[in-house]
Amino acid sequence: MSDTSTPPSLYAAREPIFPKRVYGPFRNLKWVILVVTLGIYYLTPWIRWDRGPNLPDQAVLLDMANRRFYFFWIEIWPHEFYFVAGLLIMAGLGLFLFTSALGRVWCGYACPQTVWTDLFILVERWIEGDRNARLRLHRQKWDLRKARLRLTKWVVWLLIGLATGGAWVFYFADAPTLAHDLVTGNAHPIAYTTMAVLTATTFVFGGFAREQICIYACPWPRIQAAMMDEDTLVVGYREWRGEPRKGSEAVKAGEPQGDCINCMACVNVCPMGIDIRDGQQLECITCALCIDACDEIMEKTGRPRGLIDYMALSDENRERSGHAPRPVWQHILRPRTIMYTVLWSLVGFGLVFALFIRPDIEMTVAPIRNPVYVTMSDGSIRNTYDLRLRNKHGEPRDFAVSLIGDLGLRVELEGVQGNVVTVPADTAYLQRAYVITPPGSAPAEAERSEFRFWVVDQTSGERAYKDSTFSGAGARP
Repeated sequence: MSDTSTPPSLYAAREPIFPKRVYGPFRNLKWVILVVTLGIYYLTPWIRWDRGPNLPDQAVLLDMANRRFYFFWIEIWPHEFYFVAGLLIMAGLGLFLFTSALGRVWCGYACPQTVWTDLFILVERWIEGDRNARLRLHRQKWDLRKARLRLTKWVVWLLIGLATGGAWVFYFADAPTLAHDLVTGNAHPIAYTTMAVLTATTFVFGGFAREQICIYACPWPRIQAAMMDEDTLVVGYREWRGEPRKGSEAVKAGEPQGDCINCMACVNVCPMGIDIRDGQQLECITCALCIDACDEIMEKTGRPRGLIDYMALSDENRERSGHAPRPVWQHILRPRTIMYTVLWSLVGFGLVFALFIRPDIEMTVAPIRNPVYVTMSDGSIRNTYDLRLRNKHGEPRDFAVSLIGDLGLRVELEGVQGNVVTVPADTAYLQRAYVITPPGSAPAEAERSEFRFWVVDQTSGERAYKDSTFSGAGARP
């Protein structure tokens, strides 16, 4: 007879988590980081920076239209994307360094998902009350009071999400001008679309998804083990000191009770809803709120602090035997973290060095090879080139163009009297140039002649050059 019973469902509905308010040094540190990071994010687009009359005065601006990135006194051009790549490498190495030393400390303190979730929980607590009040509200049936509290909370969340999306688009255009255009309905549809998407994602991720993003959407929990070892300091429970817990079967059987009184304070404050006493878990973001909660209980019960604490696996045997753990610096300063620090420093030094030695004028040369050369009416041979002259100064500069190489070559600039061209401020200027040699000269008869374009800034004396080739009659198929 076949089994017609319904198979068990593999899906478990999410049980909302309502973290309890907690006080302590780690919670205070998280508040400081929250204020600083959100302050930087929301206020940075409004900082002004005077770069001159022809350049934007926004301190941090990603100008997509003109393909520029401005960061205070630094201006990054499209061909200097290696600076952005270097910063991304430094960010990755920094993440590896902190994870190797302190576990998922980035996730617990500075990750945007954590910061905005903390802010949303703070709003929820202000409006609906602390953990027990929010639990009762969640379980009760809908009535006028519940609808009023939920609607108020959602409106505040939406306003935070709107401010988040608004702050993001301000990084891509002049903030005061864009703010005026957004209010008056004159902004580009892309700005409104971006704000709508970021408002919705902030509202959903910070208000409803919360720990689900960290557990299921973020890849970092799956790869963090490769960055950690037995000397990594992580949040853990001193099981050898806390067990057996109060009320456990072992205690009821007569065994001496450990320091854990089974008050569930560590579980009630956890934003991930886990029990740190069960050991290391993928969901733990190392926020250390359980340390604050447990230390408070230990003080009230007259027991030593540190039942839950930052600790390293390599110290377990020492602590079990009654010895003090090794100093923190010995866990942090070890070959792996030193290697990450050295690599991070080398990349940073390389970027700073490249930033200070980069020139303020640059030139690229693109030969026009269709046709390869032109024979003039007097028999002269002419080649055509496109010069892209970059002036990174905040005012127009006169660039003098000349040639170095075979004396039989001369240069003429299209539409310019003489060989001096004015390049506007902060611009890559395209200039057509002709290189000409008289009939019968060596370059005219040769297949190819080497020469160099030479550009001099008439104001500062700065120089730039590019090597190129001249095709003569010998290049005829």
